[in-house]
Amino acid sequence: MEDDSKSGAEFQFEVPPGEGGERLDRFLPAYLAARGKIVSRAVLQALIRDGGVTVNGKVVKPKHTVAVGDLMRVVMVPERHVGPLAEKIELSVLFEDDDIIVVDKPPGLVVHPAAGNLDGTLVNALLHHCSGKLCKIAGEDRPGIVHRLDKDTSGCLVAAKSELAYHSLVSQFSGRETGKEYVAVTDGVPVLSGGTISNRIGRHPVNRQKMAIVEAPAGKEAVTDYQILRSCESGRWASLLCVIHTGRTHQIRVHLKESLGCPILGDPIYAQISRQREKVDRLMLHAWHLAFKHPASGELLSFEAPLPEAFLRFV
Repeated sequence: MEDDSKSGAEFQFEVPPGEGGERLDRFLPAYLAARGKIVSRAVLQALIRDGGVTVNGKVVKPKHTVAVGDLMRVVMVPERHVGPLAEKIELSVLFEDDDIIVVDKPPGLVVHPAAGNLDGTLVNALLHHCSGKLCKIAGEDRPGIVHRLDKDTSGCLVAAKSELAYHSLVSQFSGRETGKEYVAVTDGVPVLSGGTISNRIGRHPVNRQKMAIVEAPAGKEAVTDYQILRSCESGRWASLLCVIHTGRTHQIRVHLKESLGCPILGDPIYAQISRQREKVDRLMLHAWHLAFKHPASGELLSFEAPLPEAFLRFV
């Protein structure tokens, strides 16, 4: 079924006999092309990664093997020739020059456009604030983006305005040369006052929208140091300082839930919020400190995003 509209096109179909056994990102371009919809493999790979494609109702990876009888749903992002539009969205700017901009991202703001969030993102806000001056190397829908924060996480985020900055920052983040510190408030108190969590994180084997601790060779190395800042005498909650040495998706959320048994307060994915003893109205995770070398001068820069009001009674 195809539903063309201003919001793009939606396809739903069942994989017919004789067409299974191929990678999803190879199968879809050919299948759609045969039905008059020409979409490049690169575009479909990005769509799959962003959750715009589901197989039997689940989000999968581009390398997923297609099987006969699989129910496919493909929600196309509208074709745009100018990329994301600049939108006047209020930003809290911590630092800005010709190469970079550092902001204090509020909770609830998606970093870049993707399926389901085509506008109203941080990228739209940055394009307006920077008058379009963001490095385009990361892709049409992700100008300037070198790292991300989850939608519901607040705090420090740096974006690249120049190509020099983009390459330098990507190298620093991938080379573990940046300093990233978070404050989290958990449901319950960890047994130990501090320590290091080191394991591997990969996609959850059942719920593809979640991440989980997995055994090698699956997943990727994930390392988090934590230290209790303050805890409730009755054991209802604890505030933690978390230093991450890797940047895996949902890393702190998974580590605190699965390794320490203390999910973050207000976590809609990894916690049963209705059962949490301390009630909050947001995910209690804040990227309060970010450090890196300036791409042009090499000077070590260090930024802090003030703790939001919701955190103050816990620290």
